[in-house]
Amino acid sequence: MSVPFSGTLRRSGGIVSAIGKQLKSINLKGVKRITVQLDPFAENVKSTREFFFLLSTPKVVQTNPKCVVKSDIVCDRQPASIKFSLIDAAQEQAQVKEIRFNSSNLNTLELLELCNKHVSSLAPPEEVTNKVLTKAEKQKLGGGSKKVLKKK
Repeated sequence: MSVPFSGTLRRSGGIVSAIGKQLKSINLKGVKRITVQLDPFAENVKSTREFFFLLSTPKVVQTNPKCVVKSDIVCDRQPASIKFSLIDAAQEQAQVKEIRFNSSNLNTLELLELCNKHVSSLAPPEEVTNKVLTKAEKQKLGGGSKKVLKKK
């Protein structure tokens, strides 16, 4: 008698692929400004610095080029924090003006997950733009023009 297989067929990609997956789904369209405040001499600030770096990658910046990403470097032993200032439409939806993460005890993956859960969900829906149709697509939609043969 054999034991039935239970589990995955292959190993997971690890933390790097999980961060990449979360990074692909970040949408900053509902954000006006992001302020990252950190003390560089604190013990657990590495994940906040990594998150700040990931926010400035070109694919994330493309989601909202008008979003300002600013860092506040302080030396007062305060815990690291990230503040997202929302646009008006997102403020009405969430009924708050800003979202704050106390990031001192979170790793980079958890910060990205929280960002996707609380910030990316507030992005306004994309407006549908009119697509330019080719002749063949127009004929398919309109039924096409049929040639009529004349009988003599």
